Amino acid sequence: MTMSDSVVEKPVDESAVVSIQPGFITRVEVMRIQAYARNPRRQENPEYDRIKASIRAEGLDQPLVVTQEPGQADYVLQAGGNTRLRILKELYQETEDDRFLQVDCLFKPWAHESQLLFAHLRENELRGSLPFIDKAHAVFEAKALLEAELSVDSLSQRQLETLFHERGFSLSHSMISKMGYAVHVLWPVMPHALNAGLGRPQIEKIRSLERAALQIWQRRCLGDKPSFELVFTELCRRYDNADWDIQSLRSALENEIAEESEQSIQVIRLEMAAYLAGNSFVAIDSKADEFEDSPSVGVAKDKSTPESLPILPTADAVNDSDELNACKESDCIIYGTPELNSPTTVDTPSSLDKHGAFSDIDGLRTRMWSCASILAERNGLGDRVIPLADQGLGFLLSDVPDTELTETLDEEMLGQVSSLWWQLAACSEVTVAPVEILMSYLKKDSVLYKALASQDAALLFGSVWTLDPGHIGSQLWQQLNEEDWLQLLEMMTLYRSIKRLAQETGQALWASPAGER
Repeated sequence: MTMSDSVVEKPVDESAVVSIQPGFITRVEVMRIQAYARNPRRQENPEYDRIKASIRAEGLDQPLVVTQEPGQADYVLQAGGNTRLRILKELYQETEDDRFLQVDCLFKPWAHESQLLFAHLRENELRGSLPFIDKAHAVFEAKALLEAELSVDSLSQRQLETLFHERGFSLSHSMISKMGYAVHVLWPVMPHALNAGLGRPQIEKIRSLERAALQIWQRRCLGDKPSFELVFTELCRRYDNADWDIQSLRSALENEIAEESEQSIQVIRLEMAAYLAGNSFVAIDSKADEFEDSPSVGVAKDKSTPESLPILPTADAVNDSDELNACKESDCIIYGTPELNSPTTVDTPSSLDKHGAFSDIDGLRTRMWSCASILAERNGLGDRVIPLADQGLGFLLSDVPDTELTETLDEEMLGQVSSLWWQLAACSEVTVAPVEILMSYLKKDSVLYKALASQDAALLFGSVWTLDPGHIGSQLWQQLNEEDWLQLLEMMTLYRSIKRLAQETGQALWASPAGER
């Protein structure tokens, strides 16, 4: 049976056709049309119910585009339409209404199967909403088809870029590389996360994380590349779920490396952060001379110490205003810095007043604790920050940095960590709050407790490298990555807001804990 045998043909109304080319509109029975087996969309179309309701009410609004493979009796969709075809068949089975059985189709001659796949890719690209992993699978199916049609063993990414462009589907070779990573590396171990919508930005982060972790793995002589890949893929499988979060994978990798290298987790976190930021990292191994090629770094500390504990000034790096912005940026709100905020992600916590400022100190304290803990965690000080829900500035430093950090880090990284510790000390008022209140929260064997109890500034300065104030810019502000810099700015702004609100309301920030009065 030919197309002309089944129906009367009529000239094409080109304005109603998806792909405007010479041809004829033909009435075809939907049961004789097959969905395209290599349909790029592997998952349920999120618009399925809406499209079905529209077709039920109005019918098909534009023809299906079909072709016919030589030697086959049925037709196959040539460019998109898989969702609409499925809906038409469902509606006919549900209603037996002939308007869902006979539909207008535009017939196009068969060429190569790769032509069909590219036509479906272009159609999905025009309609949008195709998940990244579905698009990536389709791209590599197209690669296999092209290689078969051209009789070549393998096409390079540059060659694919050219061939795709010639077929009306532009894709850069770098994007093809990312898609290949998603299909060949991540899909076998993270199908649930990818199907749940893991997109290009997250895949780029995973790839960067894997590369950074591999560098650390090899630098610390923990095994060859295949041994690392076994660890990496196993951790990917372990954390594969619809609510996937890269932080879980990163933490697991850091813990694995720390355990294998018998190194402090804080050091590994700093090393990972350095590699991810594209910075060099020089570690001095206090346990053994593992890195013979690493220079021996001596940390020069200022031996002069003041006679009393210093009162550290609060940085005025961020201008405060009467109307503070509350825009979400990496889980923290940046107050008073509208130029740093995303205009589309406004967060308005319940404790914000109509001007966008916190109306109570406890709300500010909660934000301060969140900001300080995130910043500390990313910079090797995560176990040195404790919350104060209804006291002071919302958090407190529990002690000086771990000695393993000071003995392991190179001078540049040690300068960053030490300077950040002092910034946290300033924002928590470690050196200006009532000593007896601070001591009630500290362990008696901690260096910080002993320094406060004896008012021995030398003990504190001997345990925390204190840079000349003129070097803070180069050793901290310049070295912090953008995300941590915004956290630091927010922390300073929150400090100012808490102090100002306390002054305006007459509320005392520091009070002796219950049972200590």
